[in-house]
Amino acid sequence: MASAPKRPKVAAGSSVRGKGSADPISSFLAWCGRAGVELSPKVRLSREGAVAGYGLLAAEELERGEVLFTVPRTALLSQHTSSIGGLLQEAQESLQSQSGWVPLLLALLHEYTASNSWWQPYFSLWQDFSSLDHPMFWPEEERARLLQGTSIPEAVDKDLANIQLEYSSIILPFMESHPDIFDPKVHTLELYKQLVAFVMAYSFQEPLEEEDEDEKGPNPPMMVPVADILNHVANHNANLEYTPQCLQMVSTRPISKGQEIFNTYGQMANWQLLHMYGFAEPYPGNTNDTADVQMVTLRRAALRRAKSEAEQQLVREQWDFLCQLEMVGEEGAFVLGWDEVLTEEELSMTLKVLCMSAEEFQEYKEQDGWEDDSEEEETSTLSNKALSRLKAPCKKLLYDSVLLTLESYRSDLRAEQELLDTKEAFEQLSRREQQALHVRYGQKRILHQLLQLLA
Repeated sequence: MASAPKRPKVAAGSSVRGKGSADPISSFLAWCGRAGVELSPKVRLSREGAVAGYGLLAAEELERGEVLFTVPRTALLSQHTSSIGGLLQEAQESLQSQSGWVPLLLALLHEYTASNSWWQPYFSLWQDFSSLDHPMFWPEEERARLLQGTSIPEAVDKDLANIQLEYSSIILPFMESHPDIFDPKVHTLELYKQLVAFVMAYSFQEPLEEEDEDEKGPNPPMMVPVADILNHVANHNANLEYTPQCLQMVSTRPISKGQEIFNTYGQMANWQLLHMYGFAEPYPGNTNDTADVQMVTLRRAALRRAKSEAEQQLVREQWDFLCQLEMVGEEGAFVLGWDEVLTEEELSMTLKVLCMSAEEFQEYKEQDGWEDDSEEEETSTLSNKALSRLKAPCKKLLYDSVLLTLESYRSDLRAEQELLDTKEAFEQLSRREQQALHVRYGQKRILHQLLQLLA
């Protein structure tokens, strides 16, 4: 099933920043030729036939394993390939940040606003970044009203605080030390915020081998022309592959002539897609969707069922013990998928400890949480089948926690089902309301499925 587009794109024929071209795709394709980007004659970039805006379509039948396009590493826009790459390299120590994005963002600030930038035809695909509709651009009241309970408002609040901190503590001092390149009146906080959203929605991070990631951390993001035009669905039909010389988009199954070619950003839940990319997949398209039960919700449910002050104190001690084991935290969440719990170890341990009697808990602490391996194996994989076989106290605690989670939303599943089933009512919703509905509805379906398993 086709998803909503990854993001709104500039329509052909609109005025394009810095170029004035009536056909930005032609300018971009000419730039691709100069940059050494090779497109297969079997594919075409087009507005017609895509879910919205521009997309990559099959001009002929495609077999599995065909190379759709090749992007040489010299055509990637990164902190290293920018015209100010040397300057960024010299200042790398002062540009370190929690996000790790600052060098790329400074490169984009410069290249996007420099009239002589080699990357201008690439940027011509976007008249400006005002079309980006991430929740970070929504009014706070609208985020709260449409996304309460989804985990997005909390993630956006952190993003906005980090953006403000990075800009004031790193970006501004760097710009002030290089007034020949940057002008805070041009390179504003608002433009920086738009570029953060641009990187969220369009950038790629080259995967590392697991041992390298443990040592070095993830690779910095980079912009990959052509690859970033492809839209995403969970049931995608192409994948980006990395080689030392280039990046290649390769078909993962046969694709019919005229069919749109979709990439994947990974196993992303709808709340993550809306938060980072500005769209969500309609139910039941996103097989990677998840719902969160906040860790503190289990503590709240356990405290509610405690019948005495002594039992409440036991719950608090058990929670502190779980915190010491780093199984839970005040801001953490248990992540539930369609078929299993993704945070199975944390949820198994939390249910087990919070359902212990005082005597069992004391003995467990004295053994430092050690128990028989065979018993651990039985509880470590929390598939739907395993959840239905939980001991009665654990089932009840999780059931109550799911009910509390459902109370955090502003509407119930039935009301959302009616909106989705009534075409006229759904079409009257704004785009933001539609995307938020997709997020809420998928999460509630997963939570209600869990209730049925635990009943």
